[in-house]
Amino acid sequence: MFFQLLMKSIMISGFVFIMMVLIEYVNVQTKGIWRKLIEGNIWRQYLIAAVMGAIPGCLGAFTMVALFSHRLVTFGALVTTMIATSGDEAFVMFSMFPQKALLLTAILFIIGIAAGYLSDKLYKPTKILNGLREQKLPLEEHCRCFDRSTFWLNVSRPSLYRIVIVVIVSLLIVGLVTRLLAGGADIWIRITLLLSFSFALFVAVSVPDHFLKEHIWKHIVKVHLPRIFLWVFGVLVLMHFLMIYIDVETWVSGNLWWVLLLAVLLGIVPESGPHLVFVSLFASGVIPFSILIASSIAQDGHGMLPLLAESKKGFVAVKIVNIIVAFAAGGIGLIFNI
Repeated sequence: MFFQLLMKSIMISGFVFIMMVLIEYVNVQTKGIWRKLIEGNIWRQYLIAAVMGAIPGCLGAFTMVALFSHRLVTFGALVTTMIATSGDEAFVMFSMFPQKALLLTAILFIIGIAAGYLSDKLYKPTKILNGLREQKLPLEEHCRCFDRSTFWLNVSRPSLYRIVIVVIVSLLIVGLVTRLLAGGADIWIRITLLLSFSFALFVAVSVPDHFLKEHIWKHIVKVHLPRIFLWVFGVLVLMHFLMIYIDVETWVSGNLWWVLLLAVLLGIVPESGPHLVFVSLFASGVIPFSILIASSIAQDGHGMLPLLAESKKGFVAVKIVNIIVAFAAGGIGLIFNI
C-alpha cells in the first residue's frame, strides 16, 4: 500500500514538474508571445481552459494550476478547467458508456465556460493572487536556450544543477519504461508521457546553466517540487485510510436529494476514488444522469492537489464555486427528471 501511494505521488509530482519545466522553456523561447496570446482575450482563456479540462486525465488541470500560479490566467479560467475536467474517471466513463461520456464532456465544457465568466464578474480574488509566491513567469529575453557550440560542453562537463535535474527526469523516464509509474495506463498515455519527459530531458541537457539554475532549480525544484510532493503524498495517505474505515458505497441509497448532496460533498475530496462510485452506480442504472453531472462538476480528480500546495485560499475558493454550480446543475436535473 505504502509503495503504491509513494509511486502515485511521484507520478503526480512528476507531471507537475515536467509541465512547469515546459512552461518555463516555451515562455523564454517565445519571449512571452504565447503569454500575450493567452492574456489577450478573456474568452480565449475560457475556451483554452475548457479544452484543457476536457482532456481526459489530470495533465490539463495541472497545467492550468501552473498558469494560474503565475497569474497568466484568471481565477475564472481556473474554475472553467476544474468544472470541465473529470480527471482519470474520464477514461473509465468513455470505456463504460462512451456516448453518455461524450455528452457529459460537452455539458461540462459549456457549464465550465459560463461558470468561469460569472466567477470573474462576481469575484475578485485579490487576497489569493497576493498570496501566490510567483507573481509572473520570469522572462529572460536574451536567453539562447539551444546553442550547438555549448551543447557538448553541457554534456561533457555538466554542472551540479544539471546533473541533479537530469537524474530526476531520467528516473521518471525509467519509472515509465519499467511501469513502476503509470503502470496501469493505456499505451497511448504512456507514449505521450514518455515523449513529454524525453523533451524535458532534452531541455535539461541543452539549456544554459543560468537558465537551469534560475528558472528550473531555484524556481521549480527548490520552491515547488518538495511542497507539492509532500501535500500530494499526505492527502493520498489520508484518503486511503478514510476509504478503509468509511463504506461510501453503502451510503448511496435512499432519497436522490441526499445522494446528490453526498455526491457534491464528496467532490470536495481531491481524489479520484469517490467519484468512481457514482460512475459505477450510473453505469448500473442506479442513479440518474443529473447526479453524475453534479459529481463530475464538484470533483477534479487530482487536478486540485497542486493548487492545495500553492494556495489554500485558492483551493477553497474554487471548491466553493464548484459546489454551488454542482448543486444548481444537479438540482435542476433532478427537478426535470434528467
